[in-house]
Amino acid sequence: MDLKLTCAIARSTHLLGDKWSLLILRDMLLHKKSRFKEFMESKEKIATNILTNRIKSLIDADLIVLLDKNSTKKSRQYIATQKGISTLPIILELYMFSIKDINESVLNDQQIQIKKQIISNSENFINSKRIDYMAFKEDLLSKVIEHK
Repeated sequence: MDLKLTCAIARSTHLLGDKWSLLILRDMLLHKKSRFKEFMESKEKIATNILTNRIKSLIDADLIVLLDKNSTKKSRQYIATQKGISTLPIILELYMFSIKDINESVLNDQQIQIKKQIISNSENFINSKRIDYMAFKEDLLSKVIEHK
């Protein structure tokens, strides 16, 4: 982190300013993805070298962590830290910023349902997703502990 960045917005965009970092966090927090392969399967089709670099930068920024440092490359899982989870309102605001410009005819049923939930009560949506993710994270952590 560049310590010369004294503006909060400059620091935030330094950490989250590229689309891939935000999409990885979106996939973790909203879609409960935790593995490299799962991130690769996202519809935005991130290149493997970019995904590797973004995961590293998210770890360096303390937004995500490697779940089990003893895991093999194929079994690695990543989880969001509290700092990473705190990006949920930012992700939702970005969603709200542009969802009105997307014609519903190009959205699938799940996307339309999510849009309705967010528009009707965004705070409730954020809270429910935070609770869902925390339960998912606890489940992953307990499995790692069981296997040790």
